Amino acid sequence: MTIKPKTTPIYQTSVFTFEDLNELEAYFEQPSTAYMYTRFANPNSDELAAAVKALEQGADAVVTSSGMSAILTAVLTFCESGDHLLCAEEIYGGSSVLLSRELKRLGITVTYVPLDAMDDLSPYVTTKSKMLLTETMTNPFLNVQDIKTLAAECHRLGLKLVVDNTFATPVLTRPLTLGADMVIHSATKYLSGHSDVTAGVVVAQTETDGRRAREIVVHYGLNLSPFESWLAARGLKTLHLRVKQHSVNALAIARYLDRHPRVKRVYYPGLESHPHHQLAKRQGNGLFGGMLSFVIDDDPDTVNRFMRALTLIPFAPSLAGVNSSLSHPLKTSHRALTPEQQDKLGITMGLIRLSVGIEEVEELIADVEQALEAMND
Repeated sequence: MTIKPKTTPIYQTSVFTFEDLNELEAYFEQPSTAYMYTRFANPNSDELAAAVKALEQGADAVVTSSGMSAILTAVLTFCESGDHLLCAEEIYGGSSVLLSRELKRLGITVTYVPLDAMDDLSPYVTTKSKMLLTETMTNPFLNVQDIKTLAAECHRLGLKLVVDNTFATPVLTRPLTLGADMVIHSATKYLSGHSDVTAGVVVAQTETDGRRAREIVVHYGLNLSPFESWLAARGLKTLHLRVKQHSVNALAIARYLDRHPRVKRVYYPGLESHPHHQLAKRQGNGLFGGMLSFVIDDDPDTVNRFMRALTLIPFAPSLAGVNSSLSHPLKTSHRALTPEQQDKLGITMGLIRLSVGIEEVEELIADVEQALEAMND
């Protein structure tokens, strides 16, 4: 009887065997038809890459060991020593550290561009500028980028546009269809969705850029293991259902927080008061995602009382699992920024980032409500 598994098996092997030298030579002539070494390729990582490529409607994709290695892969695809890149000023703190500190050692320089200056990048471009890195929805203030307009501006100036689509996911937005040249994901987050995987994905608009990204992953050893590839591919199968429920719950909580007297401000593009609401509505297919941020009293004791009072929502320095969690940008995701950078962006002690899960939303709101009341104790 032929074995026909419904789910792809885990190819938990570091190397594949060959019958003889002839078979090995045939592999090198057409490596896409077979496997040799898991650092080069593996059926599980290929399955995950193919699935995300289809979701993002790209030409090629490769998976990596983390979201950070996906960013590194994207930069090295387009930049080399002596080159210059632009980056949105408001971006994940880890991305900023990688660009400012580590890539500097490779001879690649970076200039940060304020979000309100994205409509004209020419003052920031030099003869060495190669690309712009930004996020579909920024971390942590959920500002929404007009990808189509930004892509046109980048291409006018000869820049490649690389978009981190982690927050939005291809359920909301597909940047490649709007003109971006490359999309990256921390697949640790929504793509995997269960807080049990560390992974990244790079999706290219062209096969040429995709091949170069794959070479970088192989040469730098940035590949993802078979087991984590399998886990991420498993989680990806429920992505659409999860993101829809994340979005429904987040909108309900954002509206609740927006009315609460102890909450000073709420950042969520689903709110009509958000400056990018109409853009988010149009670009996000009517959904706004599961991430929001809000501001309470700018006092460490108040913040700690709020966190300790929560019973359903843990304080965890990550996001996008099926279970809700909250984070504190000043002390986690943007901790490595200088105080001056934090002040300029508005990352304060009272800023809370909430990753809304798919639990019963009434229970989440009740938990947040009693925690807000506990701040008075």
